Amino acid sequence: MENNPKSENRVFFSYLIYPKIKFETYESGEKVFLLLRAHPITQLSWIVNSIIIFIIFFGVNFVIPSFLSLNQIFVLNCFGLVFILSFIWISFLNWYFNVGIITNRRVIDVDFHGILYKELTIARLNKIEDITVKSGGYFASLFDYGTVFVQTAGTEANVEFIDIPFPSQVVQNINQLLGKKHGV
Repeated sequence: MENNPKSENRVFFSYLIYPKIKFETYESGEKVFLLLRAHPITQLSWIVNSIIIFIIFFGVNFVIPSFLSLNQIFVLNCFGLVFILSFIWISFLNWYFNVGIITNRRVIDVDFHGILYKELTIARLNKIEDITVKSGGYFASLFDYGTVFVQTAGTEANVEFIDIPFPSQVVQNINQLLGKKHGV
């Protein structure tokens, strides 16, 4: 981490340095160094699928008028648009709220599954045993994203940040924090 912290607070970015945030399990005096989300390029699949579904949906509108009434077409269009927009909204929320947070005390992984279930995994810096980076494939190399696994001591839960940008830099930052914690 830099000696002179530059605060960034951009809403749609995946790698935020010194964000001005507070979160559910925020502890007094805790300083947030990094906020991580999946790299935006990894979201292309649901974005492209949404565009294809929209095109198919509007293409079907040219076929069905020949054998359905105007009221039936209107109702089908309403249901279709609600379905497509719900898919887009839930996919966006899934990306936006599945975050990794690195503070001066802890490494935190927040995962939402659906919209009603949340999984929170926390590892204190003094419990971290090993950090592994996995990055493979053409797109991961080209856009510099990968998965960081933080292994903790004993039976405590392990933390994983999936498809985050600059994974090797994240590991360096965690190692720097570990060095400060252990007086190295």
